[in-house]
Amino acid sequence: MTSFDASPQLNVWRALLALAVVFVMLATGGWTALNSHRAATPLQESRTAWEHGRLAGHRLPDPDAAPGRLARFFAALDAHQRSRLAHLYPLAVGNMNGAPVTLRYQANRIALEEQRKVERTRMHDSRLSPLGQREAGRRMHRYEDLLDKGRKIIAFDPMGSGRIAEVFGSLDKAERVSIVVPGVDTDLLTFQRTARKYSAPVGMAHSLYEAERAADPGTRTAVIAWADYTTPSGLGMDAATANRAEDGAVRLNALVRALPGSASVALYCHSYGSVLCGVAARQLPSRVSDIAVAGSPGMRAEKAANLRTSARVWAMRDSDDWIRNVPYLEVGSLGHGADPVSKAFGARVLSAEGAKGHTGYFEPGTESLRNFAEIGIGSYRAVRCAHDDDACRTGLSGTVSAGRA
Repeated sequence: MTSFDASPQLNVWRALLALAVVFVMLATGGWTALNSHRAATPLQESRTAWEHGRLAGHRLPDPDAAPGRLARFFAALDAHQRSRLAHLYPLAVGNMNGAPVTLRYQANRIALEEQRKVERTRMHDSRLSPLGQREAGRRMHRYEDLLDKGRKIIAFDPMGSGRIAEVFGSLDKAERVSIVVPGVDTDLLTFQRTARKYSAPVGMAHSLYEAERAADPGTRTAVIAWADYTTPSGLGMDAATANRAEDGAVRLNALVRALPGSASVALYCHSYGSVLCGVAARQLPSRVSDIAVAGSPGMRAEKAANLRTSARVWAMRDSDDWIRNVPYLEVGSLGHGADPVSKAFGARVLSAEGAKGHTGYFEPGTESLRNFAEIGIGSYRAVRCAHDDDACRTGLSGTVSAGRA
């Protein structure tokens, strides 16, 4: 979950839990069903075109094929053929796990430019209400921002509120990769912010990338701002259940399994993003070395051991984060389980000194960001625990530079 005033939303959360049976009955009874007769989305259209496409007289591979098979397909093409596919099927290639990351960046730039033109036209469409025209203008300007030179967009879907992911650093050359998984109300328009920049995925990921480079300039790192799932809107039913987390977990696992090379991967999961990471944990590949959660409402588990992951599990919460007041329990399908910073949960609890509120964990100068950076570069002995007993470092190995222990 990103930023909210505490009291009204907490009251809504508690009311939802108290009315669990009612809501579950409504959901299972089909009262919340969506219209299934929808037009194809731009991404679906691009994928369908790919499925019917040919190259040099041969059919193109299944876009959902294993990443390894797709990687071999693209490796067998020359630069002109790869570029042609990116231009013909930009959204399909830009979101294809197994396609070379640089080709995905190229394809998504093409897709963003196409969508920028669409929204520019919609800004002046008299059939739209003034509100609709303003919304089109906001989207057009966001696409222009994302088209800035040097930006590396590894996933993009303009449908609905939109999904997107951006890379900082070089994924192809990275020795360690970090992925920032945000919470509710994250979409194309909130992917980055000018005010409160470190509460949005771009600010979080860029801040972490700079902190990792400062902590150890010799380690090649890459950080992904990953908003490539449909997040809950506000603290309603979706935020109280794992439905959006379950869908997102599939997408996160697919991304991790398709990352190039063999670099270890650390996940940084904020608020509802920690629910997603908890759901994803047991299916994550062994290259995921660390799962760090901040401001978590729970990970859909009563103990860290129940996540059934080989990754180290870290947790932190600052002293004035309102999330501490949510009910840490599960009632049917509502609620997300035990408090990850509780002793009984069994995570390695980190200091978040200096962080303020629910969205301050990636602010430069905070202990929370410094701890995240140390995990990101594998300097586990340099992290600072939330408690004086240093229990969060027990049994850990890892490099540490002088003065940082």
